[in-house]
Amino acid sequence: MYTDTHCHIFKDSYENLDQIIKELAENNIKRIIVNGYNYKTNLEVLELVNKYDNVYGALGMHPSYLDEGFDESITLIEKNINNKKLIAIGEIGLDYYRSSENKEKQLDCFIKMLELAKEYEKPVIIHNRDSTQDMIKTLKKYQLKGIMHCFSSSHEVANEFIKMGFKLGINGIITFKNSKLSEVIKKVSVDDILLETDSPYISPEPYRKYQNEPKRINEVAKKVANTYKISEKVLAEKVEKNLLELFDF
Repeated sequence: MYTDTHCHIFKDSYENLDQIIKELAENNIKRIIVNGYNYKTNLEVLELVNKYDNVYGALGMHPSYLDEGFDESITLIEKNINNKKLIAIGEIGLDYYRSSENKEKQLDCFIKMLELAKEYEKPVIIHNRDSTQDMIKTLKKYQLKGIMHCFSSSHEVANEFIKMGFKLGINGIITFKNSKLSEVIKKVSVDDILLETDSPYISPEPYRKYQNEPKRINEVAKKVANTYKISEKVLAEKVEKNLLELFDF
């Protein structure tokens, strides 16, 4: 069974949220990690982890939503940091693709989140888009472990993150016809990857025209197993081991 290490299954996106979670096991999913990206979704993460045994959470602020309750989210994290179902600080990071005009603000907020993770000894779940040099430079100062969410960069960049103690979050992008991600991850060990969906986004082939769900992680796994020329059973065992190196469940 797999763990979806990164999804955003919130009320605004799903009318059948309870059903999706209740059917995880029959869809070959052991657990999911729901990532908050602003104050509103951070509150929903708390609701979900307290309601469902197979739902774990990360509280954070996506760099594109820094005006949607950053200070409140800091307070919320500190207040709930001892909740055993909250296993990471995330989704946090930098995104110069959507906005490069507020780089200073993004970096300042990112650093505050990293300092929080350092203080409370929590792994981090990182968003990085068109900001790799600043990302590497910043992360090197903190010596944290975690996941590089939605990894889709080069082998050289992959090695940089792996050397710092990060696993690569692989999702539906690897199934896209024009994706070169399979060629990249072939060059790194299966010991350095984790699986995710980023639901409701990035639906894998052959479901790209549909809203994504955690159960689509099976399509991602199929492609990853084929890339490494191992069985899906072996892949499931490998990524579970990788996961337990980062998180306490």
